[in-house]
Amino acid sequence: MLAPHADALIEYVRANRDRYLDELKAWIAVPSISAQPDHAADVRRSAEHAVARMQKAGLADAAVLETGGHPVAYGAWLAAPGAPTVLIYGHHDVQPADPYELWTSPPFEGTVRDGKIYGRGAVDDKGQCLMHLAALEAHLRVNRKLPLNVKVVIEGEEEIGSPNFEPFLARERERLACDVVVVSDTAVFAEDVPSLTTSLRGLVHWEITVHGPVSDLHSGYYGGIVKNPLEALAQILAQLKDAHGRIAVPGFYDGVRELSPHERAGIAALPFDPAKEAHALGVPELSGESTRLPLERMWFRPTLEVNGMYGGYQGAGQKTIIPSFAKAKVSARLVPHQDPAQVKHAVATFVQRVAPKGVRVEVEAHGDVRAVETSRDHPAVAAAARAMELGFGAAPVFIGTGGTIGPVSSFDRILHLPQVLIGVGLPDDSIHAPNEKFDLSQLFGGIETMTYLYDELATALRKTPANPAEQR
Repeated sequence: MLAPHADALIEYVRANRDRYLDELKAWIAVPSISAQPDHAADVRRSAEHAVARMQKAGLADAAVLETGGHPVAYGAWLAAPGAPTVLIYGHHDVQPADPYELWTSPPFEGTVRDGKIYGRGAVDDKGQCLMHLAALEAHLRVNRKLPLNVKVVIEGEEEIGSPNFEPFLARERERLACDVVVVSDTAVFAEDVPSLTTSLRGLVHWEITVHGPVSDLHSGYYGGIVKNPLEALAQILAQLKDAHGRIAVPGFYDGVRELSPHERAGIAALPFDPAKEAHALGVPELSGESTRLPLERMWFRPTLEVNGMYGGYQGAGQKTIIPSFAKAKVSARLVPHQDPAQVKHAVATFVQRVAPKGVRVEVEAHGDVRAVETSRDHPAVAAAARAMELGFGAAPVFIGTGGTIGPVSSFDRILHLPQVLIGVGLPDDSIHAPNEKFDLSQLFGGIETMTYLYDELATALRKTPANPAEQR
């Protein structure tokens, strides 16, 4: 049942759409590129911008909080004693905009055309953070209060793997106490198909170095008696998967559960055309485990991918050498119940075992992000589904995503909190690529969804006994 003030809230947010666009343009104009040291001041300026917008929304308790790296923007409204508490997570840092020449409009201006706003961070994640701030403002302007307590954390290092976020969570455990975390940094399945994400894959990666001779050698003098490191590396990488696309590393699939017939039927019912997807991606056909549905492979199966290879001569013309080394970067996306440490060890052991004679192989393993799975039966997820149906006019489907959001894993592992993944981006938004955009219909539908969400969460979580935040 709709809250009695719902119509007034929606009237407010619709009347302020132009202002929200101007605010998003101003935020996009701050080039908060966390990966580049020369933009450190811009990342801080972006955090300050977020804090100012929180204060404008009515979150009086707002401040820039320091970490071991780029800062976090924090805000809170805690004037609903006895009510549940929700923590909203997002990030204000962005990816580099290179290559600039492929943008049709400047990446840090926020250009509106054809019903979309283009710019770096438009959808990932400044625009989706703004959805929440606009919705919070609507409640506090129209009703002078919120139906529950709210804390907002907008991070500044998500695009570089959140290296300082777990220490921040551990340090600020009491400040961040809540009943549920809401994250809007995901996409829907397709336009006109509202979706809630219930699983994210984890991530680990390796750098493999194959060492050969102490220096590059003349391929005429030494070819045939010295093992070529590039050739050896290719032999190693070729053995990571079998001919059917299944990962050949012993123990790699330990803990991976099979989907139930009901889950597979749900995936099969989604409007996904493999041939159309292959055409859109510019490949002859989709590949991978031949016995699995494409969406199952994308969302619920682990992967092992070669991200880059280098070594030897890369310049113009020919240089006839046997290179002294070759390197590869490899990453794995993990699914729930896989142990990152075990997977890292299994791959490193396999690489050493299959390495050919005549070279020395070094494997460095990095990363420790576990996959996250949220129960569809959790009251907060049901509340989010109702809010999304109100905001977009259709009941959402439940989907997974193949990507990784490190802080979501951190909230799960350190604070043991349930999470709702309610993003509204589209698959063709070009995140991390030139011409990133946010469809205005998704932005404005998202604001209305979040406006409904707080009432729905307040009702759902009040019915859940022993709210953790109430006990602190």
